[in-house]
Amino acid sequence: MATKTDTIRVKRLAGAVGAEICGSDLSNPMSDEAFDTIHHAFLEHCVLVFRNQQLSPGQLVEFSKKFGAMERHILSDFSLAEHPDVFLISNVKSKGKPIGAIRAGQYWHTDCSYMQRPTKASLLHSLQVPSYGGDTMFTSTIKAYEELSPLMQDFLGGLKAVHDYTNAYETFFSKVADRPPLSAADKAKAPPVAHPVVRTHPETGRKAIYVNPGFTRRIVDMTEKESRSLLNLLFEHVAQPHFIYRHTWASGDLVMWDNRSTWHLAIADYDMNERRHFHRTSLAGDEPS
Repeated sequence: MATKTDTIRVKRLAGAVGAEICGSDLSNPMSDEAFDTIHHAFLEHCVLVFRNQQLSPGQLVEFSKKFGAMERHILSDFSLAEHPDVFLISNVKSKGKPIGAIRAGQYWHTDCSYMQRPTKASLLHSLQVPSYGGDTMFTSTIKAYEELSPLMQDFLGGLKAVHDYTNAYETFFSKVADRPPLSAADKAKAPPVAHPVVRTHPETGRKAIYVNPGFTRRIVDMTEKESRSLLNLLFEHVAQPHFIYRHTWASGDLVMWDNRSTWHLAIADYDMNERRHFHRTSLAGDEPS
């Protein structure tokens, strides 16, 4: 039975970013009106939370496809064999080896900004969560841009920055024994790429800061000192508390976010002996401009 629009409520979760969609069972067929309500909320709030969703991998993929074409992560070993569009975020191990991306995203970042066409949106479905901790924080790069002075906005508008997947491995994963270095083949799939420091959202026209601590290596045509000073200023600015929504996970939560207008950070404050196991899908994006 199709979900009716009048059963759906949009509940704001924080001042800058985030809303909960109430009254929607995503395992059921959905009317066009219901999807339009959800899609409008996604563009307005950038992060959506759907609670108590019992979704098979196939159902997660089908819902994801409503928002656009699917995208697969370059670490194909962590995808489900029977559903390669589903990527595992997990600390579960089999024969001593992680079955998914362990300690994924434990730094501020936006998904796959190191690609020529970065990920449009990501959807994360929680299957098993630890008894405490493991929250995910999201921050609005749109609101952060809008709070910059007009002079700074103009200055940033003429700049580009290099994004590089290896930056995360050099700055974070080098300290994580369970995440081996990228293979030459994986590096070849994602060579460094330059994107505008400020990007315009292709659907809303709103502008957002488009650098992040995880993957942005440097500002083009600046000295290392100049680049690092400017990036650190922007990183500190975007991570201010009033831009942030912090999500506490429960089993069955589905959270989707717009990578064109947010960063996110997975907080590693839980017992790694407890399972934290998620399915993720990703949507293909366009080249930032």
